[in-house]
Amino acid sequence: MVQIEIDDGSGFCFGVTTAIRKAEEELAAGKTLYCLGDIVHNGMECERLRSMGLITINHDELKALHDVKVLLRAHGEPPETYEIARRNNIEIIDATCPVVLQLQWRIKREYDSNPDAQIVIFGKPGHAEVLGLVGQTNSKAIVIAGIDDAKALDFNRDIYLYSQTTKSLDEFHRIIDYIQEHISPEATFRSFDTICRQVANRMPNISSFAKRHDLILFVCGRKSSNGKVLFNECRSVNPNSHLIEGPDEIKREWIEGIDTIGICGATSTPKWLMERCRDRIINGI
Repeated sequence: MVQIEIDDGSGFCFGVTTAIRKAEEELAAGKTLYCLGDIVHNGMECERLRSMGLITINHDELKALHDVKVLLRAHGEPPETYEIARRNNIEIIDATCPVVLQLQWRIKREYDSNPDAQIVIFGKPGHAEVLGLVGQTNSKAIVIAGIDDAKALDFNRDIYLYSQTTKSLDEFHRIIDYIQEHISPEATFRSFDTICRQVANRMPNISSFAKRHDLILFVCGRKSSNGKVLFNECRSVNPNSHLIEGPDEIKREWIEGIDTIGICGATSTPKWLMERCRDRIINGI
């Protein structure tokens, strides 16, 4: 009989849990609620909330709304979103993660006090959180996806480096080392470790979890930035790891000859979805 373990450390982070709870409370009261962007990077969880009445909109649709309630998800938003809401008499239910909110404040303070410096954000270009961070600088911040992008920085000017909260700590340190090696003696370089520890600590934990099993099923929406980082960590220690969005993607041949299966996921993966994947295997796929 195959043994299946669901990773206790996987599942929604604090910020996502709070955003979903706020949405559920409003919907349970029978109120119409809009959400600006997918509330979480997991299609099945978004579909569950849509069935409860949550209406997902984009920024263009937000501009056309008036006198409604709109939930801002954990990723955060730039200042212009709040201005649109003010003009259109939209009530904001702000579920921005406290870690992200604090990072926004730090970047805004840095920009206000050093407008000529290069404020650099290590993050995924176009990611919702990153757009909110860049918005604190009147779109002046420079976004780098990795060391290759860092090579284009002006090392004769001051550099203040921050990170998207869900990025890899190891990669962040590699970027810091690279900038320190190339920065001019006349320029100032400061780095600020703004990676969420609830996310960063999952790396060693999920690595240990992946090593314990013959097969790893990593349950995650394919749009999840955090999920890609954690899945790559799983695969680096256990090549027999598969990224799936749900139970329908599990293949029978993966299970053959396997004694232990580990099921884990991203900060955007609901526990109920990992449990459904377990149940699919128990029921013979």
